Amino acid sequence: MSNFPDEKKYPAELDVQVKPVSDHDQENENKDAVFGAITEDGPNYRNVGWIGTTVLLLKAQLGLGVLSIPSVLSTLGLIPGVISILAISAFTTWSDYVIGTFKLRHREIYNLADVFNLWFGPTGRAIVGVIYCVYMIFCAGSGMLSLSIALNAISVHGACTAIFVVVAAVAVCFISSIQTLGKIQLLGYIGVASIVVALLTLTVAVGVQERPSAAPQTGPWDKKFVLFGDPTFAEASSSLAALVFAFCGTPGFFGIISEMRDPRLYTRAVCICQSFLTAMYITVGVVVYYFCGQYVASPALGSAGPLLKKICYGIAIPALAVSSLIVTHLPAKFLFVTFMRDSPHLNKNTPKHWIVWLGCVIGCTLISYVIASAIPVFGGLISLIGALFGTFMSMQPYVADLFRAFMWFYDNWHLRKNATLQWRALAAWNVLLVVAGTFLMVCGTYGSIMDIITSYKASGGSAAWSCADNSNSV
Repeated sequence: MSNFPDEKKYPAELDVQVKPVSDHDQENENKDAVFGAITEDGPNYRNVGWIGTTVLLLKAQLGLGVLSIPSVLSTLGLIPGVISILAISAFTTWSDYVIGTFKLRHREIYNLADVFNLWFGPTGRAIVGVIYCVYMIFCAGSGMLSLSIALNAISVHGACTAIFVVVAAVAVCFISSIQTLGKIQLLGYIGVASIVVALLTLTVAVGVQERPSAAPQTGPWDKKFVLFGDPTFAEASSSLAALVFAFCGTPGFFGIISEMRDPRLYTRAVCICQSFLTAMYITVGVVVYYFCGQYVASPALGSAGPLLKKICYGIAIPALAVSSLIVTHLPAKFLFVTFMRDSPHLNKNTPKHWIVWLGCVIGCTLISYVIASAIPVFGGLISLIGALFGTFMSMQPYVADLFRAFMWFYDNWHLRKNATLQWRALAAWNVLLVVAGTFLMVCGTYGSIMDIITSYKASGGSAAWSCADNSNSV
């Protein structure tokens, strides 16, 4: 039995446009297919406008990945690096777009796991749900690690790094317990403004400084700025995986669109988000790499010298905290909705509601803390996340598969008998995404693991639960 929809379900043309909301939908706008009735007795889960959505989409991505892009360009070379950014941006933007069209046709979907439930039943939902939670919790762990780096930088390693990770975990747990994205969106504005100002400060600083902080401070020095790099296979794979991580907020986008007041405006938010994100990545990456060359730091905020490093990290702390907040809140919300769906406690502030919700937040935070402490190598950690989970969660599930069970084909497979040139082109594009994503997942995971092993073996390499200063990596 095919899992694909009946051919009569959609009109006989390429159906990539969102369907309009009916009068019945408008009359029942306070009744949500995921959260149930939205009343004054509980949290308002449908209170995010399209501008707030744009900010949340940006903050789900802009913050951690961008800090590794200059070092990626140093590894790949300027031209291959920029081409890779544009290609991965195109892949993930299509995935983000498909999320919107799929959600509007299937309003009951809250998470990628719900999509797999359509295809493979409860078993598929459980497997993908676990992968999603692990992925997001790994991202939260990298956020806590970046916060510990920032605290080390501005305090000149004023305390053991393990203590800073604990401080970051406690702070993230506290703010992640906010119940709705409608309330979190204000923090999103602060976070986006914070990281943009920090990055602009960094780009100006590296342009006016005499030489990077990691370069020899006396005598001649060669920044080795190259248009085409000569990386090993492992280095290239790890770098591509880091770029995937910079764009792979995609798995959380289902949760964000689910809390929009008008999900029909999601595509507008995605286009603005991805355009701004790509421009920012290329601008910051190229400028910082051009002026720092081989001496660029990872995270990049450490490239501007001791004083400006403190300033940049100080400005970026709200952004790093909000990034960690979002990638902790979303898996906790997924678990909460899974446990409480169709229960009156889902949308009412009862004692059971708060016990389960806070339990989900605290549980996700504790696991993230363990990850941040056990793998305290920023570049290696985000490459590993991007390769092992980011490609699968951000690219393959939203396009096609050999088993014909992914979103675009799910909604458009019925058009294959009278396939137009446009349909064939989009089908080929989706298959290409699966092939590219699978390649990045396998090769990037290998490269990332090799990076982490090398860091541990190197002199001064970070160790698990270490007190060493982690703000001086290059």
